Amino acid sequence: MNISIIGGGAWGTTLAQVLSDNSHKVLIRDINEQFVEKINHKHLHPYFDLLVPTDIVATMDLEEAVNYSDVIVLCVPTKAMRTVLTEINPLLKTKKLFINVSKGIEPDSSKRVSEIVEEVIAKKYLRGYVCLSGPSHAEEVILRKATALVAASTNNKLAKEVQQIFANDNYLRIYTTDDVIGVETGGAIKNAIAIVSGAAAGMGLGENARAMLITRGVKEIVSIVVALGGKMETAYGLSGVGDLIVTASSMNSRNFQCGLRIGKGASIDEAIGSVVQSVEGIRAINAAYEIGKKYKLELPIINIAYEVVQGRCSAKDALTALLKRSLKDEKYW
Repeated sequence: MNISIIGGGAWGTTLAQVLSDNSHKVLIRDINEQFVEKINHKHLHPYFDLLVPTDIVATMDLEEAVNYSDVIVLCVPTKAMRTVLTEINPLLKTKKLFINVSKGIEPDSSKRVSEIVEEVIAKKYLRGYVCLSGPSHAEEVILRKATALVAASTNNKLAKEVQQIFANDNYLRIYTTDDVIGVETGGAIKNAIAIVSGAAAGMGLGENARAMLITRGVKEIVSIVVALGGKMETAYGLSGVGDLIVTASSMNSRNFQCGLRIGKGASIDEAIGSVVQSVEGIRAINAAYEIGKKYKLELPIINIAYEVVQGRCSAKDALTALLKRSLKDEKYW
């Protein structure tokens, strides 16, 4: 099968290797000329400098990529997703299956990628939408280390189709679900908690504090998922708690790295600028805060993180504010 990947960064090129391992033909489209040259002429991953299969090809031509296949994998930052989809829409000539592998919420609108696709892509050219998400550092998947993801679609047949496309008996297991809201929301909001976890590490607070923030952060992720119409069990699954475990605890996590620098005293802009790849966590904090206001949710960690991101509170004062909250029972529901 021919498959197009829009976005040849760390995750996009890594997934291209997965698809190549599964005997699919892959064309990557990226706007970075150096990435394209590196893939085509040196057969190297643009971020990790590891050899990738020689049958993976890259282009800067969006129309070429769109026409290459009827399966389009979206792997661009969510802040750019609407722009990219708006560029893709007039190029469509046949129905396409869109598979989103980016984790985030659109700035300002707080919309999920599935909602953006529905708004931008003409229905006559939209065969369907699947979100593929879960705990998956590209640094490990490129080395073919064991990983599990979940394919979410309101169309069970399409979810199973994507399951078959990406599953690899040697290192990649794919589950399916119909809970698109839960998978997309959990995958986005966990980035916010990862920022908080990184900040705690940067402040030298210790493992006890990080365990507290991550565990209580799970409650806030679940609250948001359920408020938006997702399932509680999805939030506790691979795309929620599973993804949070790797994102909130590893130096491979760009959101954790960003939070780490904030905790060490860097400004928000400095912290974001110090991380090579796109940092979704800051936008996730803003979006989660707005969702919390809209649905009147109790989100103390998200709310105080928002004050830090807005420059109205230091990370140190944020911790004090959390600890000074009135004492209560540990009740999750």
